[in-house]
Amino acid sequence: MVPETPEAGLDTARRDAALRYAGAWGWPVVPGVGLRQAGAPAGAPRRTLTLRPAAAPKPAGPAACACPDPECVVPGAHPFDPGLLAATTDARMIGWWWDRRPDAPVLLATGGRAPCAVSLPAVAGARALAALDAQGLRLGPVVATPTRWALLVAPYGLERLGELLYAKDSVPSSLRFHGEGGYLPLPPSTTGTGQVRWERAPLDDSAADGSARPWLPDVEAVVDALIEASTSMPGGGSRLAY
Repeated sequence: MVPETPEAGLDTARRDAALRYAGAWGWPVVPGVGLRQAGAPAGAPRRTLTLRPAAAPKPAGPAACACPDPECVVPGAHPFDPGLLAATTDARMIGWWWDRRPDAPVLLATGGRAPCAVSLPAVAGARALAALDAQGLRLGPVVATPTRWALLVAPYGLERLGELLYAKDSVPSSLRFHGEGGYLPLPPSTTGTGQVRWERAPLDDSAADGSARPWLPDVEAVVDALIEASTSMPGGGSRLAY
């Protein structure tokens, strides 16, 4: 039987966040593969329960992904089992996933009716936010890791994005576009690059139907600043850092 409530004493921060994203905002989520425990074989996502108040031991070196790829470039921060197509807003399924794996990263399945995102290296992200703030542009949520920042934007299709980028003189390869079929780790996840946090916290936007969801800008409103900030980095923004 699928459990409806977590066991007493479990760390439920990721479970609670996943349920809020899905239930209050309608964002489909799926658990990420997570990080491998010391001595654990590759290819098996972490399934141990994290109890309070004991803290998880810190790895001695770079964190290894629990997937079978020893050179995974996004350790812990991608779907594996279940896959991305399993992303859902169903509270019962979400509760079951995180009851079994409370330390699993929370991944947003981007595109469709869910938010999309544009991510770039952290230094360029800070520059871009400063430039957008100077323009007085209203921003939506911004997700940050130690290596990359991601600006959440309103859903866009590949055709629309292609037309937008085709009109630009150049687009740095360090920019990543998270649209249909993509995903993005959300706070309070922990991945191989470190803790995922809100650089700009979501602000609810009350809709006509009475729902409250974070407000999202159009991708056209932010892409020029993101390209400029990335291009101004050493190497012209050609280095793709995860």
